Amino acid sequence: MAGDLWLEPEPADQGKRLDQFLRERLPQYSRARLQEWIDQGRVLVNGSAEKRSFLLKGAERIGVEPGELAPLRATAEDIPLDVLYEDGDVIAINKPAGMVVHTGAGQHSGTLVNAVLHRFGMLSSVGGVLRPGIVHRLDRFTSGVILVARNDAAHRNLADQFASRQVEKIYLALVHGLVKNDQGSITTPIARDPIRRTRMTARLARGRHASTTYRVLKRLDGLTFLEIKIGTGRTHQIRVHLASIGHPVVGDKLYGAAASDLGRYFLHAQQITFTSPGTGERVSVIAPLAPDLERFLGTRK
Repeated sequence: MAGDLWLEPEPADQGKRLDQFLRERLPQYSRARLQEWIDQGRVLVNGSAEKRSFLLKGAERIGVEPGELAPLRATAEDIPLDVLYEDGDVIAINKPAGMVVHTGAGQHSGTLVNAVLHRFGMLSSVGGVLRPGIVHRLDRFTSGVILVARNDAAHRNLADQFASRQVEKIYLALVHGLVKNDQGSITTPIARDPIRRTRMTARLARGRHASTTYRVLKRLDGLTFLEIKIGTGRTHQIRVHLASIGHPVVGDKLYGAAASDLGRYFLHAQQITFTSPGTGERVSVIAPLAPDLERFLGTRK
């Protein structure tokens, strides 16, 4: 590990988590970045990679190989975009599965923001220099329609619409099991899973209010095709809520689904309806079901 930083815990560090120790000793780096380096194997404890939760005994030799620093601002990249709608204030993009919305830990290129900057130039600055134009998000492996604000006034207007639940979002999902009722709602609060921090959970009494409604479109052999509307926008909301009623999204191994040959989970943002910041008219934008999901659905009866 060339260019390493070498650290030696003291007896007082005994019992501390590895990521906590690094944060205390290397305050110039963010907690997220240090955890990213641990996950990437850039941190070795006595020559071996360990988990973030590794508890120190107070006599280890720890080597840290700093990784690439994140860019100071989002940069334009020539990446193909499927533009569904645009006016002077708003752009609606059909985001493919696998594309990250904006720069984050470990993801500095190939993002939706990079692509939109190249295609359209200036975007709203309200979200900061790493997230220009981003009013809301879709998970990396969720395909479908997402809005981008072109200027600050439009960004604030759209943000107010999201906050007051004036924006209507419709998703399509294929779930395991035969959903009994033709329609239903789930309002269980959602919180961060205290054990597996990459997950959310609806199994705790506490959490943020979340509202999901669903309608059965088709029942297949052991699967159900659903139309879903969400009244709130919590992290992983649809995936968590559906798993909580015993119907995890097909391919969503994080929330208990079996492995699938789909290559991702079956969730698509089909439609979004909002009020145009410029004209005050209601606008609905539809993203056709992604081709990979269309093919997968076609093989099920």
